[in-house]
Amino acid sequence: MIDHTGLAVSDLARSKAFYAAALRTLGIELLMEVTAAQTGAGAHAGFGAAGKPFFWIGDHGPPSSGVHIAFTAENRAQVDTFHRVALKAGGRDNGGPGLRPHYHASYYGAFVLDPDGNNIEAVCHKPA
Repeated sequence: MIDHTGLAVSDLARSKAFYAAALRTLGIELLMEVTAAQTGAGAHAGFGAAGKPFFWIGDHGPPSSGVHIAFTAENRAQVDTFHRVALKAGGRDNGGPGLRPHYHASYYGAFVLDPDGNNIEAVCHKPA
């Protein structure tokens, strides 16, 4: 199952205002913002509903293509296995398995770049 997705934007403030207005009509609102210092890549804004951001925009930089898709993992072991197998299959490391507490206390994810530079993630939201 897809957990969330994201796009790179050229002007985060302008795009944030655009998506806030357009998505509000669908009951989707700005729920979270993270800084470049927190992510190690760029600032991001997360839109969603019922307290869960599922659409992200950000001022991504290289090495990512700007496309991000995260898949839900049932447990942290699946995240670890995803990362290991994806690297063996030709992916490039873009953030090894671990906690990302700037999203929430139990956010455990791993990131790889696919052969085209798309940022693919496996994430488990459950506590250890």
